[in-house]
Amino acid sequence: MRFNQTAAQIDALVTDQIVPGVSYALIDGLDCQQTVVGDAQKVPVTKPLLPDQLYDLASLTKVIGTTTLTLRLLEHSQLALNTKVCRILPAFKDRRVTVLHLLTHTSGLEGYIPNRNQLSAKELKQALLTQLTVGPNFEKKVVYTDIGLLYLGWMIEAICQKPIQDLIQEQILTPLGLNDSTFAPDRQLAVPTELTAERGLIQGVVHDPKSYTLQNHSGAAGLFAPLKDVVRFAQFQLGQLTVEHAPITQGSVQALYRDWTPAHLHRSLGWNLRFDVRNQHPLIYHTGFTGTFMLLDRARQTGMVVLTNRIHPTADNPAFLERRDQIVQQFLQENH
Repeated sequence: MRFNQTAAQIDALVTDQIVPGVSYALIDGLDCQQTVVGDAQKVPVTKPLLPDQLYDLASLTKVIGTTTLTLRLLEHSQLALNTKVCRILPAFKDRRVTVLHLLTHTSGLEGYIPNRNQLSAKELKQALLTQLTVGPNFEKKVVYTDIGLLYLGWMIEAICQKPIQDLIQEQILTPLGLNDSTFAPDRQLAVPTELTAERGLIQGVVHDPKSYTLQNHSGAAGLFAPLKDVVRFAQFQLGQLTVEHAPITQGSVQALYRDWTPAHLHRSLGWNLRFDVRNQHPLIYHTGFTGTFMLLDRARQTGMVVLTNRIHPTADNPAFLERRDQIVQQFLQENH
């Protein structure tokens, strides 16, 4: 395995007490090394991390679920990249914002919703559609936000007439054989996330506040999965997995490995991009707030999946973010 230093840095997240535990995989062609280290939780009692426990994937939901489902609708001509949001969601009045802007986080959406976490799901959706405005960053800057993928989820709901999470389960997770991935996990199988005054120890329920309110109408977070399922998804993205009723073609997956922003801002459709240190070919990359991240290189047939609960017991963990960036750089150094 060529990624020995990368593995050592990931292991060090636990030994240096940056995270309670980590489940990770390093993919090198058809060789896939999966490792589980550390504990599932530290409070109120310490419990060891088990191989098939489920993680709150947070924003990896965006790429595994909503982005893949959007690509499916694009393939079936039910959506187009230039489809305007207001055409499908008329409560949103701006006539410039399209599917492409949402996928690349270049919509320029901005604004503040007071008492957001006290609103009902219906009130929150209405507020997000009517109280946000398109600011000066429109098309000029990538500003990563949940809102674009929430909008996309609601557009897909309007087209398919089902909650977005049900559609992801039926059209993405089940066909890909991600059999233990779910939006409704058994609490005992889930790795806990934050311990909060309002919600106690969050376990088996989505951590993200907007998704907690929106429940099955959130395409931004909410998916729980074990390492093996995220690895299976990664292998599908790398073209290593033949699936009889694949949700999207390999042509759509291949198309992710490029910059889709008109202003060359290094964002793909749904995914962020990183670049090979030698010849600058693109890799696709995404992170999740809870401490999850995935980096895939289709050209070299390599990849990395890292699942942690870095917000346990508290979300205040800036050291993890610095270490995550170092791990990504180490992987890129060894990826040759």
